[in-house]
Amino acid sequence: MDKLAKLALLGESAKYDVCASSSATPKRFQNAEIGRTAPSGVCHSFTPDGRCVSLFKVLLSNQCEKDCLYCPNRSARDVPRSSFTPEELAGLFMEFYRRNYVEGLFLSSGVRHSTGRTMQELLETLEILRTRHRFGGYIHLKILPGAGEAEVERAIALSNRVSLNMEAPTATHLARLSRTKNFAAEIMGGLSRIHRHLRDQPGVSHSTQFIVGAAQESDRDILDSTLRLYSSYGLKRAYFSTFQPVPGTPLDSIAGSPLVREHRLYQADFLYRYYGFQMAEIPYNSAGNLDLDKDPKQAFAELHPERFPLEINRASLLELLRVPGIGPRSAKKIVWLRRENRFRSVEDLARIGVVTKRALPFILVAGKKYSSMLGQAGLSRSNYSQSSLWGDDA
Repeated sequence: MDKLAKLALLGESAKYDVCASSSATPKRFQNAEIGRTAPSGVCHSFTPDGRCVSLFKVLLSNQCEKDCLYCPNRSARDVPRSSFTPEELAGLFMEFYRRNYVEGLFLSSGVRHSTGRTMQELLETLEILRTRHRFGGYIHLKILPGAGEAEVERAIALSNRVSLNMEAPTATHLARLSRTKNFAAEIMGGLSRIHRHLRDQPGVSHSTQFIVGAAQESDRDILDSTLRLYSSYGLKRAYFSTFQPVPGTPLDSIAGSPLVREHRLYQADFLYRYYGFQMAEIPYNSAGNLDLDKDPKQAFAELHPERFPLEINRASLLELLRVPGIGPRSAKKIVWLRRENRFRSVEDLARIGVVTKRALPFILVAGKKYSSMLGQAGLSRSNYSQSSLWGDDA
């Protein structure tokens, strides 16, 4: 199989790993010969300094000895298999980099022959790029479960970001997905090794990924596990990937999870990381799941009428961040601007980015309640029950 055929196969196989909030989508000009960038996936990610970069996203190999029940590359599945050598992959990446198709690399792999051997091949690829080609750009490396101390240390030294996928929040949940992965030794032990070695490598961060809906886990299970990773393992970011059944796997008869569930998990995660919420404040239903019809910040506000309405000219920053329609930037603007002038109208708030149609039921402006304006403007609670995931108006 030539390099481009391998790239088509191994680029497609890499699409299940999540490394950022957005990905490039295929264009409709399938027969074009000029202007096409790559037959594999190109995704976008953010470097530690906040820059958005286009990443060459590929597997070193889709051969795998693991038996994860949901995975398209599991050992028992009958699919075409291929692998790059470290020399091939490093050379192909540099070819695409010199053509300005990509700015960085996202590299993962199935476990080929053994974890140790595959990690050595991944590290050799990075060594070739860093030393022979003197590539100084962004590299995100997926560390394999069970990687040893020296392999983790070297991976961190060669990468800008590393990640090790949790897949499931607890050992019980992981056992429902794989008989060959050891939660304590391979997953939590690996995350502990990453955290320990990151202390000596400033500027390098690590992330993880959960498969949502494959192991009968609740949203509370996932978010409780995420909080432990943030607080005890120095995790930079958790990604949530909605389970969708893959034909030819043992879970192909199970219905996939709704995409909105993934969306709600990101919103709850943002409330903790950017809005000062405690995990105990996140509202769940009796099954431990988030409301799919309402974003968690809206649900929190409606469950706590004793906290509202808040006077916009006196509320603290943390109180403002609990108001639907007020995000971190607009909350900080409110606190800064009212040092000199009081807010006197809803229009004053709208001018600084507050989504007033969502905020009105929960605020007072100069002592006046404006929620009656909702009906006059043809608005209702259903209009603001959905919030933007990435915007400042949650």
